[in-house]
Amino acid sequence: MKYAKNVFELVGNTPLIYLKKASEMTGCTILGKAEFMNPSGSIKDRAAKGMLLDAIKHNKISKGGIVVEGTAGNTGIGLTLLGNQLGLKTKIVMNNNQTDEKKNALRMMGAELFEVEPKPYSDEGNYIRYAGALSEKIAATNPEGGVFWANQFENLANRNAHRDGTAQEIWHDTDGKIDGFVCAVGSGGTLAGTAEGLRAHNANIQIALAEPPGAKLYSYYTTGELAGEGSSITEGIGQVRLVGTLQGLSVDMAYRIDDTESLPWVFHMLQHEGLCLGSSAGVNIAGAVEMAKQMGKGKVIVTLLCDEGTRYRTKLFNPEFLRSKNLPVPQWLDNVPEWLDV
Repeated sequence: MKYAKNVFELVGNTPLIYLKKASEMTGCTILGKAEFMNPSGSIKDRAAKGMLLDAIKHNKISKGGIVVEGTAGNTGIGLTLLGNQLGLKTKIVMNNNQTDEKKNALRMMGAELFEVEPKPYSDEGNYIRYAGALSEKIAATNPEGGVFWANQFENLANRNAHRDGTAQEIWHDTDGKIDGFVCAVGSGGTLAGTAEGLRAHNANIQIALAEPPGAKLYSYYTTGELAGEGSSITEGIGQVRLVGTLQGLSVDMAYRIDDTESLPWVFHMLQHEGLCLGSSAGVNIAGAVEMAKQMGKGKVIVTLLCDEGTRYRTKLFNPEFLRSKNLPVPQWLDNVPEWLDV
């Protein structure tokens, strides 16, 4: 008999999907890695698995212990779901402007959720710094099983999960015929780890960054200065500082992708290619198209389909919200029946 022994064995080994329109319009083979097929519905399960197993291996936490993390949602959801399997409790800190879908998922899974006002990293009330302070406060009570602050932005187990997992799967499934890899940066582990793993096989594989307005890494990797302007409705990506997981990363190309460029890809994929994706996938696909145009026809380019669009229904698929941001609304969304309550 063949079966998974636990939920941890379900993380990873996601398939590559041919993205028809993106490929046909560029003359390249553009493939999206179906990360929404991970147990909790996002690529962040990989980081959660890597960080939890590393913490247990180094005796930072044990059964009955408490995991603390500051997150835009998906990492917290992954930590909670996998943590439940290990008998761990989770306390998640998240900005209050994230979608209700992610907040409700965390509560449903049993996490204790702390919502904070969005503040810059320099402010002690910033969600990441709040999580660090919370973990110290809890640790002072000496709870059974210990306390583990996942700290995904600095935790190299996050990066290593993609170096040893995501990159190896891509290399295997493309038979080593990959020419380029592109994705956005949230915690930094995905791009840096996957780049490291792929370049270990072939140093000529091109690596590209795609990011929404307001983030600062496009400027950093093109001018050497951290600077950014504008804003985006995309959640979970768009780094404004050089975090630990990015140390040593170099990229060959960088793209700034506006919402008016990324959202049409999300809507197209749902209506015409049967994939309901989050907004970060739209950024990634748009980035892959730009990379294909720059590299030329005949290349194989891989990007990531990070999570499901259902996690962003009240924003990404809400005509009223989209119009309030002067963003495009697909015609079929305007014909949603009242009972759907969008």
